[in-house]
Amino acid sequence: MNVKEDQAKEFLAKNHRAVMATIRSDGMPQMSNVAQAYLDGKIEVSTRSASAKVRNLRRDSRVTMLVLGDESWYQYVVVYGTVEIVDLPAAAPELRRIYQFIAGEHQDWNEYDQAMIEEGRVVLRVAIDRIVA
Repeated sequence: MNVKEDQAKEFLAKNHRAVMATIRSDGMPQMSNVAQAYLDGKIEVSTRSASAKVRNLRRDSRVTMLVLGDESWYQYVVVYGTVEIVDLPAAAPELRRIYQFIAGEHQDWNEYDQAMIEEGRVVLRVAIDRIVA
């Protein structure tokens, strides 16, 4: 791993705002604003299972993400990768972990878990193939 890649991964760990691009059935990109957590060498995103991005990723797991600097949108890293979709109930501990990494402790984890079930949340786990900084 080179210095530039190390710096890009440090940037991913500190900045959570991102735009995720998936591939629609007609081949055009579909983009979504997401909050991302860089955990254990992968990007993780919590989202609703009924979302367009999840439908797209179930068909074609390729993804491109533009992770923006929290302080300036002129600072960014682009990530290319493939997504593994983790459904509930297996996703439950990871949904908590993503929340904690981005926002800190929740005041009522039972309430949080119930909300994740009601919203039909999944975890999108991005295996990074390439980083451009």
